[in-house]
Amino acid sequence: MAYTSLKAAPKAFDQHKRLIFVQVAAVLAVILLLFSKPALAEGSDGHEVVETIGFAMVLACFLGRLWSILFVGGRKNDELIVSGPFSMTRNPLYFFSTVGAVGIGLMFGSVLAAAMLGLASFLVFRFTAHKEAAYLAGKFGAAYAAYAERTPSFWPNPLLYRDEAQWLFSTGALRNTFRDGLYFLALFPVIEAVEYFRLSGHLPTLFTVY
Repeated sequence: MAYTSLKAAPKAFDQHKRLIFVQVAAVLAVILLLFSKPALAEGSDGHEVVETIGFAMVLACFLGRLWSILFVGGRKNDELIVSGPFSMTRNPLYFFSTVGAVGIGLMFGSVLAAAMLGLASFLVFRFTAHKEAAYLAGKFGAAYAAYAERTPSFWPNPLLYRDEAQWLFSTGALRNTFRDGLYFLALFPVIEAVEYFRLSGHLPTLFTVY
């Protein structure tokens, strides 16, 4: 006699809710930054250094997400990807996105804004990663357990890096990630424009962000 399991099949985490939360939080952050100024005087050497570091982090986010999507694009939750950036961390897309969030705060010239954006991103992605891990553990069983045991959940370990000789990727997923990444890069001229309008007196300053 054959028996069937009464346990429900695992379901993938609904990414739509996470995306809505991130988008709303990003809009609120931009609105707040529009009417504030960084403690470091705009145009000062310190401000320019912090801004440059922020831009470098946003660029790293952009390139890191493209690199990650080359390995997982179109197959997330369908296959267990364990090479490339996924050999160093189980969530490279979330890691690079958090790096980008910190970079946005630094581009504004504020360490506090960078810390708050980075922490908010980390918490959201940590929650999402936990849900995804439960799904992948249910779907791939021992294979995922072994992968999770040797691979950090968030912070990459470069010493674990392993690659594949050949790899197929989704051009559609790569195109979408490239388009999404442009929003990160577009914030640089936007922040520069905000600085110009604030210094020229066209934007009121309601508070200072350190």
